[in-house]
Amino acid sequence: MGTDEVRDGVPLTNLDQPLFPDAAATKRDLVDYLDAVSDHLLPALTGRPLSVLRVLRGQAPFMQKNVPKYTPTWVPTVTMWAESSRRNVSYALCNDRRTLLWFANQRAVEYHPTLFHIDQPDSPNYLVLDIDPPEGSAFGLAVQAAYLVRETLAAAGLTGLVKTSGAKGVHIFVPITAATVEEAAAVTRAVAARAEKLDPALATTAYVRAERGGKVFLDSTRVGAATVVATYSPRIRAGIPVSFPVPWDQLEQVAPSDFTMHNVPALLATAASWSTLLPLPQTLAADLVEEGRAIPIARVQAMHEGKRRAREQQQAPAAPRD
Repeated sequence: MGTDEVRDGVPLTNLDQPLFPDAAATKRDLVDYLDAVSDHLLPALTGRPLSVLRVLRGQAPFMQKNVPKYTPTWVPTVTMWAESSRRNVSYALCNDRRTLLWFANQRAVEYHPTLFHIDQPDSPNYLVLDIDPPEGSAFGLAVQAAYLVRETLAAAGLTGLVKTSGAKGVHIFVPITAATVEEAAAVTRAVAARAEKLDPALATTAYVRAERGGKVFLDSTRVGAATVVATYSPRIRAGIPVSFPVPWDQLEQVAPSDFTMHNVPALLATAASWSTLLPLPQTLAADLVEEGRAIPIARVQAMHEGKRRAREQQQAPAAPRD
């Protein structure tokens, strides 16, 4: 495998190969994009254990958490326990352009950092509300639900920044300070529940998809060790949309497809960067924490409900045979 180019000491290979079906882009386009936006993307990645979504030729996209054995020694890593896989995982820390270029050469398209910095793993830096419209629904529904969350945050004395997810919904980030994972999780649940009550015909906090009734899902589970796609990260979707910050007063005027790997570098030439737009970290009110503690954890509740239904099916008498 020959080297096409070297940047910052990183050999880049097979740059003219198609990135993935429907991408309308090559691997070179990915490398050029990530290089062009590195000053904007790296602040969201630095010091945060990173998972990436890679797409290799002829294979389905896959999430990579554990760094491969051939990872260069100059790529910083941190070993942490992963509850989902019940094992220690060696995560990369993408702290500089060189590491980002190495990931680009690995055909890593999506970048999903943790909500905490490695120096304070028990103290998340953000609350995140993931606004997820039902399949086939217009982006406008997600926008209207996002406004419910914004209204709820304002009533609680909090301010958030919104970005397209690069898929079909939006993410609302609220910078916070001096909070534990449990406290942040509780407040996220409380905010979602309050927003749902503002318009229960539009929004729901039901974790089980079958119970959402075609409503917009206010996902309050992006907490703890969860990751969220970084601002300016491309997504593995047709046309390669990019997660992009949007002013609240312009949210109704855009669509996720307006921001792609092809036009975002030019947009950033005049737009303010996400890291400069973020509000200062805010303190979580004790009453909001207590309110959230009384709300069941969605994933845990869904797991118990699933086990209960499974037991009922096992205990149900067999249907009589004709």
